[in-house]
Amino acid sequence: MATHARLENVPAQQQQWPGRTADMDPQPDHGETSYTGRGRLEGKRALITGGDSGIGRATAIAYAKEGAEVAIGYLPEEQEDAESTRAVVEDAGGRCVLLPTDQRTEEANNELAAAALDALGGIDVLVNNAAYQMARPGGIVDIPSDQLRRVFETNVFATFWLTKALVPHLKAGASIIITTSIQAYSPSEQLLDYAATKSALNNFMVNLASELGPRGIRVNAVAPGPIWTPLIPSTFDEDKVAGFGSDTPLGRPGQPIEVAAALVFLACDDASYVSGTVLGVTGGKSVF
Repeated sequence: MATHARLENVPAQQQQWPGRTADMDPQPDHGETSYTGRGRLEGKRALITGGDSGIGRATAIAYAKEGAEVAIGYLPEEQEDAESTRAVVEDAGGRCVLLPTDQRTEEANNELAAAALDALGGIDVLVNNAAYQMARPGGIVDIPSDQLRRVFETNVFATFWLTKALVPHLKAGASIIITTSIQAYSPSEQLLDYAATKSALNNFMVNLASELGPRGIRVNAVAPGPIWTPLIPSTFDEDKVAGFGSDTPLGRPGQPIEVAAALVFLACDDASYVSGTVLGVTGGKSVF
């Protein structure tokens, strides 16, 4: 793998939610040129939610470069970023199926699962990555009920429903990966509701790994720290974005491809004895 573009000093900036990759300064590294595949996912079929931008986009690109066929779920309003992701995958010689879906209902997740199975002929890797967050400087008294509902529907309920729909179709050797967060271990007051969902997902992962282990299906999580994705300038104010990630032991934010590399490991046969664990990609912050 080539050296990634390092982010040392992120300038102040802000976008409307959910943010656009093209408007970020500097541009995130999704592995378009920095990632080199080694065939570790040849023959595998992967569904990646939130695959239009950020960690999901980087994962789709890395998986494709490793030989996997990919389908990405994403919000319909994110079509431009999704098309851009597909173009990069196809330029690398891969296949990327676009499945626009708002995952906040069980029916939508059932339809997403069916569409992915039909398009790819089966699923070997499920990456539950889609997430919603919105910083609220006022803490709990500043979190409206509709936001609380949305963050749990997107982060927890959707993960549960999509996984439930696909588990009957998974075979031995399949891998389920969930994107959680450093927020599950070191929560920010501004992200009280979001942090709670990520902690719930860690618990869900451990229990599911125990349930599915006898079937030869592995379940793991990746807990990113401060990663430079559209969520950052679209959910925090300019002052919070300025210098983003500088408080980590490594002194910088991570790039999406640096998380995707961990997702490649957990999906491939190199991790054949890894299940029920959380892999932190945090720049040195603890996930214990």
